[in-house]
Amino acid sequence: MRVNPAGRGKPSMAGPMRQNHAMAERVIPLVDQRIAALAAKVPAQAAAPTGLLTDTRGRPLRDLRISVTDRCNFRCNYCMPKEVFDKDHAYLPHNALLSFEEITRLARLFMAHGVRKIRLTGGEPLLRKNLEELVAQLAQLRTVDGLLPDLTLTTNGSLLARKARALKDAGLNRVTVSLDGLDDAVFRRMNDVNFPVADVLAGIEAAHAAGLSHIKVNMVVKRGTNDHEILPMARHFRGTGTTLRFIEYMDVGATNGWRMDEVLPSAELIGRLRAELPLVQLSPTSPGETAERWGYTNAQGQHDPALGEVGVISSVTQAFCHDCNRARLSTEGKLFLCLFATQGYDLRTLLRGGATDEAIASAIAPIWQQRTDRYSELRSSLPADTTQGGARRVEMSYIGG
Repeated sequence: MRVNPAGRGKPSMAGPMRQNHAMAERVIPLVDQRIAALAAKVPAQAAAPTGLLTDTRGRPLRDLRISVTDRCNFRCNYCMPKEVFDKDHAYLPHNALLSFEEITRLARLFMAHGVRKIRLTGGEPLLRKNLEELVAQLAQLRTVDGLLPDLTLTTNGSLLARKARALKDAGLNRVTVSLDGLDDAVFRRMNDVNFPVADVLAGIEAAHAAGLSHIKVNMVVKRGTNDHEILPMARHFRGTGTTLRFIEYMDVGATNGWRMDEVLPSAELIGRLRAELPLVQLSPTSPGETAERWGYTNAQGQHDPALGEVGVISSVTQAFCHDCNRARLSTEGKLFLCLFATQGYDLRTLLRGGATDEAIASAIAPIWQQRTDRYSELRSSLPADTTQGGARRVEMSYIGG
């Protein structure tokens, strides 16, 4: 059973009633945002990048998240619900995807505008064949002040055990693994493809063995689904050198049937943790950091680095739009300015149309300079039908988290 595109009116039957029909009734069919895009216009007078690009709110461009595929081998119901992304779902054809050389060229131009961190994402990025070759190309780039870029990757961990060493050798600095629980039954139910949690844990261990530093684990918390896994996850990763981060269940895209009553506020989550595990709040490590940091304490009540820390990402209850410095590049070359965006800007046409580096860099600049995005700050005042002015938000599986 699926809700109609407007999210209202009578539902229509779509095959046999599933056992999990309560969730399926809330799923909204996919509206393909990959086709239309705004043109990236080259100004009449090109200006060389200065590395000091800011938007209308004074936010600099520092972080570029690059989706390398719209495919994923999981069907997590908060991201790619099986009821929508089924066996008949049409993925982008290979010739529509940016090549590694095209991605590297764009990354170099974004770095000229001030980007210092590049995160590879998806879909599931490790499904992109020979991804380590892209990492090696990106590792040759330099920031405007001559430094190596911070190269990181977000993965569901399913292929990490076999790829960790090659990624590290190619120049990857860090990895973040999505893991929504340690209980195998809970995890298999959430990934909805019966994938075992043990294989993800093996991937994390392989990342450590390969020498990848500052490994993080992201857990999306849904009240009533996996919130009982919060403490087991904290106990498991405490003192292991892996930082666990809890993410509030967000209304990304338009297909996951998001409801506010399934959000567990980070303040409540920290309260649950502190009832058993003493924590002290830590300072941010960098401007624009999404996670609020909490460190495990010793007997004297001071942060013990050996025990590590946890983080909470509170996009729903504590918006951090005011210092968001992230841009997102889709797998076929559209630039998005917010995780909750409804439209992107087409850079692929410039890439494949013979535009010079100077022209493409000049087209990127005004897009960021005119940026006004602050969806999370406005969420409570927007309609509850997953739209902004009648346009549906782009899916997270398409532009990455």
